[in-house]
This record gives sequence, structure tokens and C-alpha cells, in this order.
Amino acid sequence: MKDLILQAYEQLAFKYSELIEYKPHNAHYDRPNTLSLLPDVAGKKILDAACGPGKYAQILLSQGAQVTGFDLSPTMVSLAKERNPEHQNNFYVHDLSAPFEQHSDSTFDLVLCALALHYLPDWTLTIQEFCRVLKPNGTLIVSMEHPFFEYNYFQSTKYFEVEHVKCVWKGFGSPVEINSFRRPLSECIAPLTDNGFYIDKLVEPKPTPEFEALDPKHFKELNAFPAFMCIRAVKK
Repeated sequence: MKDLILQAYEQLAFKYSELIEYKPHNAHYDRPNTLSLLPDVAGKKILDAACGPGKYAQILLSQGAQVTGFDLSPTMVSLAKERNPEHQNNFYVHDLSAPFEQHSDSTFDLVLCALALHYLPDWTLTIQEFCRVLKPNGTLIVSMEHPFFEYNYFQSTKYFEVEHVKCVWKGFGSPVEINSFRRPLSECIAPLTDNGFYIDKLVEPKPTPEFEALDPKHFKELNAFPAFMCIRAVKK
């Protein structure tokens, strides 16, 4: 599974990076709603876990944050370095499901993980590592596929299970098969509350007005039912 996920992102990395600036689900749905959960980041040390092509890092760096980012995909990491040329040494290849051995306890003020946790069958170690590397009262911001949306989208009959699912993305050039794991709401919340966090805020996002002109069909759908979910959690 991990190899399949890596292969998919290596295949779509360049097109993904090109479109990340304005593709509606990223630029006018996930990103503004996720960023709305962040405090003032000036002077803060931030870990961008599964950083992709470095768009979040670019925004946070422009606001005065100190950002370290990693991703499973070497191509994505290269693109993140290109997008943030003055901070190339701050990006590296790493597996989200492996211990963050590069970082000591209580290193970061904030950890950001956008649209990546659904690639892991088990979140336990990853959430424990987020907690370990955060300073006391540090903040974790995550965005993810909404569990109710996925249950319907994948036509599941096993809501309470963590279930391997796959679909084909056609919006990034050649069609790419994407493998991931669908889970119930409880399996999105319990890994946080059982491993050192309390939930401070949960957002079921709506698209921004700019979305409508680019994709009116999904703008209408997302105003009726959420596809993503954003959570702010605080280290206990």
C-alpha cells in the first residue's frame, strides 16, 4: 500500500504542484479553512508534516514562521524546495508513519498535517509523535476527508471499520489510482484524545466564494454537504 501511494504521488507531483495555487478544492476549500484554525505564526516553529509541494510552508514562511517540512515523496520534497528556495535545507524525505527521529521532544510550537492522515491505516504512532515534538500547550492542525462523505462516496457497508479504499483522480493530467483508508468519525477523534490532545475546534468547511466561478457543480455540493473536516487540537 505504501509503495502504491508513493508511486501515485511521484506520478502526479509536478501537475499537483502546478495546480495547487488555484485548484478549487485546495485553494478555495481546504487551505483557507485549515489556515483559519492557525494562531499568529510569526516567530513560531512549525512542522509541516506531509508537506507536499510546499504551498502551506510558503504561506507560513511569508508570515514569519520557521517551517520544517517533510513528505514521503522525493519529488514533492524537491518541489517544496523549489517553491521555498531560501529554506531548502528545511525540507526532507520522511514517512509520516515512522518515528520523527530527526526531532527532539518539545521542539515545535505547531504541527500542521493537511490531507494526509487518510493514507495511514493506523494513526497511533503518528499522533504520538506529533504530541512528543510539540511544546507544552502546542497546537496540532489537521485536515482530512470527512468520514461521512467517504462512507457515502465509497458506498461502504462497514462504517465502523478502518477500510482500504481506492479511486481514480483525473484532475492532475493522466488518471492516477489513489489508495487510502476510510474510517469512522470515532477513529478520527480517538487517536487524538487517547494520545495527548484535546479537541479545541472542529470545522466542517464550506468553499469560499471564489470556488463558485471555477467549479459551480462542486460549489453547490460542498455547500450542502462537507467533503473535508478540519480539527485544531491542543497538547494536554
